[in-house]
Order: sequence, then structure tokens, then C-alpha cells
Amino acid sequence: MSAAISYKCPNCGGPLKFNPQKQKYACEYCLSEFAENALLNEEKESKGETLLYNCPSCGAEIVTDDTTAASFCYYCHNPVILSGKLSGEFHPDYVIPFSLDKKEAVGIFRDWMKKKRYVPKAFYSEEQIEKITGVYFPYLLYSCLTKGSLEASADRVRVWVSGDRRYTETQTYEVLRSGDMSVRYVPRNALKKANRKLAEGVLPFETDKLKPFTMGYLSGFVAERRDMEEQEFTDEVKMEIRNFAEDTLRNSITSYDSVRVRNQDIQLEDESWEYALLPVWTLTYRDEARDRIYYFTINGQTGKVCGELPVDKGKLMLLFAKVFVPVCLLLLLAGYFV
Repeated sequence: MSAAISYKCPNCGGPLKFNPQKQKYACEYCLSEFAENALLNEEKESKGETLLYNCPSCGAEIVTDDTTAASFCYYCHNPVILSGKLSGEFHPDYVIPFSLDKKEAVGIFRDWMKKKRYVPKAFYSEEQIEKITGVYFPYLLYSCLTKGSLEASADRVRVWVSGDRRYTETQTYEVLRSGDMSVRYVPRNALKKANRKLAEGVLPFETDKLKPFTMGYLSGFVAERRDMEEQEFTDEVKMEIRNFAEDTLRNSITSYDSVRVRNQDIQLEDESWEYALLPVWTLTYRDEARDRIYYFTINGQTGKVCGELPVDKGKLMLLFAKVFVPVCLLLLLAGYFV
């Protein structure tokens, strides 16, 4: 659910924003800078209430503190109203702070757009680019210990010719494979309204950079609260891990001409789900003619891009006219002279 969290500077009371490059919180007014630990005590002592606002246009929810009277929906940029609180089970376990700031995100977007010839100009106008927003998207992370074993019969075949006869020798071996594999932080987008293709299209994140969650990281950004439960992904994720483990065991059997798997067993132990907010720069565009919203996303840690773009029919028609019409004229002329 969407949020703009506001932190106050202990020195002057101005708003604090998290600086991805310095990995510190900075005040734009008195230019003070604060490390994470310096704000933890401030956060614990704060009596402010975290609130949810509901967007009347598209239904998205925005998280903000109790001093905010109004905010915006990053989906449709409409005003929102108060609807509830953020607490308890919806408190994230981890966060990966933004590493790319807005200027860097805009640069990535401009470079990417240079290769896109048939996108409406309105999508990459200065006014539109200014709307690019840093969003912490909610992901559920699955971890487990995978124990696997495999039994197979494998053949080595040798063929040779002696005189006018062809000989084939087949040697059959019993092959056993087993092993343990630690699986950490398999991610699943945990926001129903998010376009799953784009939310997961910016994966992977470098999960070794996960930090224990504190609200301060959200300062100056937008954040979404999860509205999906682990049960919705458990079967899918387990199947993915089992298939990967089976393929890994199978691919470890090499130097044979054929392999026949007789039995295999994959057990998942020490299973756990954790909740993390991960950084994504996102840009939305509403195509009024099609009544559809298009998205562009950048992994706020690695810079990986994923986009779903509108097409300018006018530009396509112009291309059609430039290519098709001359070809037709040439064919007509060729036919005339023949």
C-alpha cells in the first residue's frame, strides 16, 4: 500500500530524506546528515501514528505518518483520504535501501527510451519524467533447506568395427546422487494491484544487502504494504525449488550416453517466510484513448529495467506510409513496364 513517510530533522525540524549514495539521512534545510543508528532512538521515542489513506480513484492505499494531511497515489496521482493504520503483521522484517537516486533513475530511463521509436511523446515528456517515483514494493521471501537424493541407471556405449562386423558394447552403472542445498530468499510480489510481470521483471535483488527494517529508510520515498499471504505462493514456490533440485541432481550425472532415473526424493525442511520492502523506481502513464495504465520500472538497487509501453499509432502509420507506399508504387511501375 502506497506511502510517503516523513521524518523530521532533530536539529531544525525540517524533513529528512534518505540519500542512496551516502546511505544517510539528510536535511535539505540545515544540511545536517544522520546515520541510521542516530535515528533509531528517535523512531522508538516517536509517538506519531502511521496511517493508511485510500485512493478514491483506483483503490490503492498510501501509508503516511499522522502529520500528513494529504498525499498522492503514485498509480494515478490523485488525492487520498484516511482509511486505517499500518502495524502488527504488516511490519516488514527487512528492507533493501535505494542505491540509485532520482537523477540516476531518470538517466537510465532516458537511455532506455532512445531505443524505443514508437512510444508517444507524452510518455517521455519532461512533465511525465518528473513523475518518476521511488517505491518500496512488498515481497515475501521464502527460505528452506533442501535435501535431495536420486537413483538412476546410466549407460556407456562403445561401438567399433572389426573386419566386416560392427560391435556394440553397453556398460550399465548404478548411479546415486544426494546433497543438501540451502535456499535463501526466493521472492514473490505480495501486492495484488502490482503488475506481476513488472514487479518480478526487475528481479533479482542482491539479498545479501538486506537490512533489518526501520521506517527511516522510507523517508522521501513511497512504500507499498503487502496484501497477499504466504499461502498464496507456497505450492508454486515449493514446486519451483523441487524442480530446480531435481534438475541439479540430474545434471550432475555426466559422461554417460543415457540415464534412466528410477527414483528421486526431494525434502524441504526449516521452511520460513519473511517480509521485505525492496526498492523500485516506477513511472506510470495513463493512455486515455485505451483507458489503460502503462508502467516502467527500474530496480532501485541494480538498475535493471522492465517496461510495458504504449504504442503511438500515428508513428506506426507514418512508418507504414514510408515503407509500404513506395514498395507498392515500385511494384505497380514494374508491372506497368512488364
